[in-house]
Amino acid sequence: MELICPAGTPAAYREALEAGADAIYCGFADETNARNFPGLNFSRKEMAQAIELGRARGVRSFIAINTFMRAGDERIWYDAVDDAVALGADAVILADTGLMAYTAEKHPAQRLHVSVQAAASNPEAIAFLAEGFGAKRVVLPRVLTLDEVAALTRKSACETEVFVFGGLCVMAEGRCSLSSYATGKSPNMDGVCSPASHVRYRNDGDTLVSELGAYTINRFGPGEAAGYPTLCKGRFHIAEAEGYAFEDPVSLDILDQIDVLRAAGVKALKIEGRQRGKAYVAAVVSTIRKALAAPPQERAGLVASLRNLSEGQKTTSGAYEKRWR
Repeated sequence: MELICPAGTPAAYREALEAGADAIYCGFADETNARNFPGLNFSRKEMAQAIELGRARGVRSFIAINTFMRAGDERIWYDAVDDAVALGADAVILADTGLMAYTAEKHPAQRLHVSVQAAASNPEAIAFLAEGFGAKRVVLPRVLTLDEVAALTRKSACETEVFVFGGLCVMAEGRCSLSSYATGKSPNMDGVCSPASHVRYRNDGDTLVSELGAYTINRFGPGEAAGYPTLCKGRFHIAEAEGYAFEDPVSLDILDQIDVLRAAGVKALKIEGRQRGKAYVAAVVSTIRKALAAPPQERAGLVASLRNLSEGQKTTSGAYEKRWR
């Protein structure tokens, strides 16, 4: 299985390259990219240099153009696809079906991958994307169980790719509006979920308070690990109880199921983390590279160290091993 690694900066790209990536995904520094944060992402010149560097090492470069087009401003997204093709991207990762149609018509030879943001989660949806737009791979949403991933992969009209480590979105990808209500910035159109410009931390006695826009998201006691304030990972008073309404501040880790995913026919394993630094990328990619080559009995020991790099220093298998109904 291919190891697909994140790079939010040219420095992180180089680290992923050295750490053993088979392919690296990154994006332009604009709203066509679902990780559109200040200080992240690539200019056209930087992207060209990264693609050339990867190609010299036999590593493929995927460009994520994975937000949804804004009516009247479609040209921004069309230009991003045109530029990605001109720069030699090995694949473009798209979410918007209108943009897929444009790519298939204008650049029929370009390899097209379906972003997780498209939330394609049944055989009919995948067949529509493969037959209608020539999609060669679909990144499956993180709301499926392992059995569902296996069943879907067997019936899929194209290759499947799944997330195995990193940030976990509880929503059906591409369908979340919570950040938009709190900050006015949409993760699916502006590429910004819970932007840093709207985040604030303050001390209230011994308590650390995290805020997003006008909302208090969480209160952390002394010694308690503080997560980044997103509404879906907020701690709220609900009736007489206090707790996480949607999702705990933890990271996804399904690395102990590598053999199950391989047997299911999954083509590629994806690491989330384009917003993380180069040291994180180097540590995670190199560790997972070793885990892929190790026998199952040694894998747990190799990946145990990654928990310290996870959100709240905790991990979960999420919906892959869903225990609720």
